[in-house]
Amino acid sequence: MTESKAKPNNKSKANKSEVAKHDWRAETLDEVRRLIHEADPEIVEERKWIKPSNPAGVPVFSHAGIVCTGETYKAVVKLTFARGAALPDPHGLFSSSLEGNTRRAIDLREGEPINAKALKALIRAAVAENLRVNAAKSKPSKTKSAGAGRLKGEAARKNGKLMTPPKGKQVVLLSGGNPQIAKADGDAPVQEYIAAMPGWKSDLGKQLDALIVKTVPNVRKAVKWNSPFYGVEGQGWFLSFHVLTRYVKVTFFAGTSLRPIPPGGTAKSKEARWIDIYEDDELDEAQFKNWVKQAAALPGWLT
Repeated sequence: MTESKAKPNNKSKANKSEVAKHDWRAETLDEVRRLIHEADPEIVEERKWIKPSNPAGVPVFSHAGIVCTGETYKAVVKLTFARGAALPDPHGLFSSSLEGNTRRAIDLREGEPINAKALKALIRAAVAENLRVNAAKSKPSKTKSAGAGRLKGEAARKNGKLMTPPKGKQVVLLSGGNPQIAKADGDAPVQEYIAAMPGWKSDLGKQLDALIVKTVPNVRKAVKWNSPFYGVEGQGWFLSFHVLTRYVKVTFFAGTSLRPIPPGGTAKSKEARWIDIYEDDELDEAQFKNWVKQAAALPGWLT
């Protein structure tokens, strides 16, 4: 008996097994994610519309409402802007969903360069539009606002609610299980990030952090765009790592200057190179420390 196989549907979303390691779509989405958080560090990423056919869900980027979603298809990575029709697009980034009254989308195909400056401007415009719409919806009359404010304040004081947020608040895990940690300098936010890394990845994070500190004792630390950054004061940042669904990505910003050159990289990654560490991988500590030592001696990435 011959087993029948369903013909692939080019319009269907790529499932988890299709977005394998080194897949161009995963790398493109990762680059888009970085640019979005560079454009607006207050944007929150979460996964929505999780279902059996798409267990990973859809990455949704929000600030005062949905800014855009990032969907992975067989031939494109699609960024759909919730209020795209209201946004200026002088560089013509929108390439699909052009007939609708509300949404607009950008289809990113393999090998196509991303106009980073234009995309970040579009992200900021989308956030500004969300804030404008929300302000218009929530603007009450002055009389009602003053009365409601007094009542709300009195009730809050009576109930003891004018306090700081509750302690022990659970860290939100974003797309791929990456911890959402507020942007901050120092060791404390880095340790908070590492502690929130899911499963085996937290032990790996501790191992990476310890090796970096041992190799560069005066290393500078921070969390930026929901990733730990390591650098040298006055030189910039030389390394960062980030949690993805199946692995941890460790990026050297001047990777092409290291010897040997770390294996991860694409035509769009410029000088950056990286290593992807999976659960069953054994980290070559000697090689990693060698890369860290070289990277810390080079001019770093300035933010």
